[in-house]
Amino acid sequence: MRIIAGKHRGRVLKEFKGREVRPTADRAKEAIFNILQTEIRGSSFLDLFCGTGNMGIEAISRGAAKVVMVDLSKDSVALARANLEMIKEDASVFCTDALSYVLSSREKFDIIFLDPPYQMNATPVLEAIAKSGILAEEGVVIYEHSENFKVGEIDCLDHLNTRKYGIAKFEFYGVKL
Repeated sequence: MRIIAGKHRGRVLKEFKGREVRPTADRAKEAIFNILQTEIRGSSFLDLFCGTGNMGIEAISRGAAKVVMVDLSKDSVALARANLEMIKEDASVFCTDALSYVLSSREKFDIIFLDPPYQMNATPVLEAIAKSGILAEEGVVIYEHSENFKVGEIDCLDHLNTRKYGIAKFEFYGVKL
């Protein structure tokens, strides 16, 4: 797992041994950030279910102004912090569940990335994002899930696009105006 582009390009991140945590594949990460390339610089980026911090750190490397990472696992939070320390960058990293963070946050984010465990239905988190006002008016939500999972309509969010990379699907949403 490496940083694809930006000021930390090519740096290898620490990751978990085994298959308990499934980071977003480099190929998929590169494709997602290519789609977002004009929106990253200067943005605020929220990485929910951050795992190793892979996506948030890629956002930092590409010029995001503010990155927040959230994960319920103490091990994931420790690894995300270790990866930030390794590249000598700062981000806010919280050890809490995604839904609680979304419901309690008063910040607005330009980009929100959700990568929950594939067996988890994160639709309640998407619904909370839609209703909480945490997503900036021109912002985008990207929800990574297994190709077998079907995401229904989300009130207050417009489905913009779906991309598939390997066994992962990425749903893109924006604020319904």
